[in-house]
Amino acid sequence: MTKNSVIDDLLDEITSANPDQPEFLQAIDEMAQSIGGWYGKQKDFRKSRVFQRLAEPDRVISFRVSWRDDKGVLQHNRGWRVQFSHILGPYKGGLRFAPSVTESVLKFLGYEQIFKNALTGLPMGGAKGGSNFDPKGKNPAEIERFCQSFMTELSRHIGPDIDVPAGDIGVGQREISLLYGHYLRLSNTWHGALTGKGCNFGGSAVRTEATGYGCVYFCCEMLSHNDMEIEGKRIAISGSGNVALHAAEKAIDMDATVLSVSDSDGVLEFKDGLTKKDLGKVKTLKGKGGHLSDLSIGQFHKGKTPWNLECDIAMPCATQNELDEDAAKTLVEAGVSAVCEGANMPLTAKASEIFRQKRILHAPGKAANAGGVAVSGLEQSQNAMRQSWSAEKVDQELRDIMKKIHSEIVSADTGKKQLSYVDGANLAAFKRVAHAFHSFGSF
Repeated sequence: MTKNSVIDDLLDEITSANPDQPEFLQAIDEMAQSIGGWYGKQKDFRKSRVFQRLAEPDRVISFRVSWRDDKGVLQHNRGWRVQFSHILGPYKGGLRFAPSVTESVLKFLGYEQIFKNALTGLPMGGAKGGSNFDPKGKNPAEIERFCQSFMTELSRHIGPDIDVPAGDIGVGQREISLLYGHYLRLSNTWHGALTGKGCNFGGSAVRTEATGYGCVYFCCEMLSHNDMEIEGKRIAISGSGNVALHAAEKAIDMDATVLSVSDSDGVLEFKDGLTKKDLGKVKTLKGKGGHLSDLSIGQFHKGKTPWNLECDIAMPCATQNELDEDAAKTLVEAGVSAVCEGANMPLTAKASEIFRQKRILHAPGKAANAGGVAVSGLEQSQNAMRQSWSAEKVDQELRDIMKKIHSEIVSADTGKKQLSYVDGANLAAFKRVAHAFHSFGSF
């Protein structure tokens, strides 16, 4: 059986079972392309249909979330929790509140989460959830009512040994606090059923910073392995949320030149590099829900993205499929040497292929942005032991985990002469999950 026939058979079967779910199928396709050669040689795995079984979530929970707005009008949204796999530990993955949330998006995120969590080496399965509720423009009382209604439904499906949600887009520490407070009211039990909590009630130091910091730590490992360093490198960052701003913060700490942040209106460029002072202004503005165009710092380009800037490193930290084929070509022509994903699947398939063909270092999200869930796993450990670790200890643990992930990727035998971080990450993670899955028999 050839590699292509293995991939074609897998994709045909899974595509027919999941019509109209493009984000999910994109994630499946990337995994199949990466591991197809190795998987084709695994007779036992193919016989027990490990790949196909791993592409089917354990369960998809869908529910109505009813809440009253400030005018007393009863509103409703749809909520989901995709519990994809608990092979390696309790389900673990964030909650996303955004109008763009669909079952396809959550399935792709949950599928990616399985392998991201596997790479950390911590005992965590993969899941994702959320709602098509849009917190933007809502006042605090409306958000509180929505969160309480959402948790009333979700609470029956989660727990420290079952499923441990965290935050994601639209779900920051405020929302996690509201969700957790209502969970405590419903369960009458204090335990770590959510992560991303405030440090004064069970949260972990460095959790807020972890995804952005971890992305930079991984980037440093990747550059060092390829005889480069981050100091002096020009970095284009997209997004202006939690991940982007903390990636910018850590990159500045390491003497890199951060050229940009962005939002839905456009890109804010800093030709001489973003300073810590200006970063503070961006954080304050975004914390109040403002737009980058309102700032009087840098140069704002309405309707533009960071991918037209001449940079050494691109860090897409906004959302899925934000960097397309044309942007990839522009970055290559401008001399980009590395791409490090802070968001989940921020590259289109064609963009990823361009970087592969041009041999651009490309760290996929399941590796580069695993820092957030890694510290969530450390938060679970602290909760279980009723301990609270120092920021220095957690940061060192985070650095060690990102270094370990990099080591596993470069050690993965993909059968190819040229190191591909995408293939290495997919193969290393899939092997770990698949061996456990196969060992459980008809699971």
